Amino acid sequence: MPLSYRHVDVFAAKAFTGNSLAVFPTNPGLSSAQMLAITQELRHFETIFLNDSGEEGEVQARVFDLFEELDFAGHPVLGAAAVLHERDGEPGVRRRRFRLPRKTVAVTTHRTATGYHAALDQGKPEFLATVPAQNRLEIATALSLPESALAELPLEVVSTGLRYLIVAVMGGLAGAKIVRDDFADLIARHGAQFAYLVDVQALEGRHWNNDGVLEDVATGSAAGCVGAYLARHHIVPVEEEFLLRQGRFTGRPSLLTVLPQGRPGDLHNVRVGGDVTLVARGTLDTLPE
Repeated sequence: MPLSYRHVDVFAAKAFTGNSLAVFPTNPGLSSAQMLAITQELRHFETIFLNDSGEEGEVQARVFDLFEELDFAGHPVLGAAAVLHERDGEPGVRRRRFRLPRKTVAVTTHRTATGYHAALDQGKPEFLATVPAQNRLEIATALSLPESALAELPLEVVSTGLRYLIVAVMGGLAGAKIVRDDFADLIARHGAQFAYLVDVQALEGRHWNNDGVLEDVATGSAAGCVGAYLARHHIVPVEEEFLLRQGRFTGRPSLLTVLPQGRPGDLHNVRVGGDVTLVARGTLDTLPE
């Protein structure tokens, strides 16, 4: 049978900006291999597949990027929540839980003039490791940065579901890129799965796949880690929402709202949100074997 999906742009108040996404509201028993093949066919950074969980107000969600299934991701969950809100046609605020492989998160949505706004509670952040001082130059060089570009802040591994090495800089984003073939192994030695570069003055970030080939437009899962990091080091205040910019260098400018909650030394939640624009509808007439 044909399988329908919705194409949306997340962290975007208008179409053709932000981070694009395919949302499959119904997953008719697809295998992991089929979901990965569909994701690779559609060529979005990520695709999300949904099923009812059997619990009121809760759905099961599986997220794939072009290489594998992800335990957690931000922009797919936000986009999916907007699609479900549209499908249900309910006025006012809608709240849902998304059950992912490693955690369940709550998302709140409401209508806007151009689509929907969605906000995701990522939960309590974990500060897992600090890069030793003698390794700071190695990390900077791997990102094509002089060590002088690094802010006088620690390079820390933070997680709200995925483990990001937060690399704080004072400018220099335009010239940054991953230049080591073994970058994944390099950051794994410090306990990280990915790295996120953030300019602590401009509140702007960049993130790439570990091979350095693809740059992400807007990274919701990392935004929670960045918010926790900036709050812990008193760069942003707690209990006040700030804007994190990303995507300028890909031609897809994106705005992520970030709200660290708690105290700088004891954060209990980070809320990440953004606008979602509904762009197109599609149907798969053929499924992969």
